Amino acid sequence: MNTLILGAVTIFIYFLLFFIAGQILKNNSIVDIGWGFGFVIVAFVMIINNFSIERLLITAMVSLWGLRLFYHILKRNLGKEEDFRYQDMRKKWGKKQVINAFFKVYMIQGVFMFIISMTVLTYGDSINNFLLVILGILVFAVGFYFESVGDKQLKEFKSNSENKGKLMDKGLWKYTRHPNYFGEAVLWWGIYITGLGFGAPLWAIVSPITITYLVRFVSGVPLLEEKYKDREDFKEYKKKTPIFVPFIKPKEAK
Repeated sequence: MNTLILGAVTIFIYFLLFFIAGQILKNNSIVDIGWGFGFVIVAFVMIINNFSIERLLITAMVSLWGLRLFYHILKRNLGKEEDFRYQDMRKKWGKKQVINAFFKVYMIQGVFMFIISMTVLTYGDSINNFLLVILGILVFAVGFYFESVGDKQLKEFKSNSENKGKLMDKGLWKYTRHPNYFGEAVLWWGIYITGLGFGAPLWAIVSPITITYLVRFVSGVPLLEEKYKDREDFKEYKKKTPIFVPFIKPKEAK
C-alpha cells in the first residue's frame, strides 16, 4: 500500500477511536494525551510496512519524543476534568457538540498529524547521506534537550510551594520564554534532516514548517503569552528574554 494512504488510514482510525472514547468519557481533552503517541503509532506502522535495521533510527527518534510527551501529558491530565478550552467549545457548540468535536477537535488534529508525519511517511530504507543523518541527530538532540529539560524545570518550579504566584525565569527559561515549544520545533527539524539522509523528498519540509508554525503562532506560544500579558513580572520578563529562539534580543514590551 502507498505509504501516504497507509499513514492517512492509520491516523484516521487512531483519532476515530479517541473520538469515541472522548464522547463516552465526555472529555474531549483526551485528544491532547493521544497527540504524541499517535506519531509513535505511525512510525511503527511505517517500519512494519517496510522494515530495515537503518529505518529503526527515525522510528527511535519519533518514539523517544512521542512517548515522553505522551507520558508527560498523561501524568498531568489523568483524573482531571475536561480542560477549560474544550469545556468552552462544548458549551459553544451545544446540541451540535458531537459533530463539531469530530471535525474541529479530532479530525483537524489528524490532518496536522498527517502533515507533520510527512518525513516519517516518505523516507527511504537505507542511508543515502551519512553527514545529513549525523546532523539531523545532533539537531534532534538539541531540540529534545530543550523540550524535556524545559518541561522538567517548569514542573519542579511549580511543585515548590515557595514559588506559588511567581513566574518561571530560571534554567532554560532565562534564555527563551518557551523552551519546550522551541525544543519541539527544533527536534522535528532534526527528524526532517535525518529523513533527508534517508532519501526523503525535499518537499517533506512541510513537516517541520507546520509544527514550527503551530507551536509558535497558533496553539502554543500565543496562548501562554495572552494568559500572562497583564502581569507586571511578565512584562519585565519579556523585555529581557526572547519569545522563542534563545539569544535573540527581544523587542521592548509594549
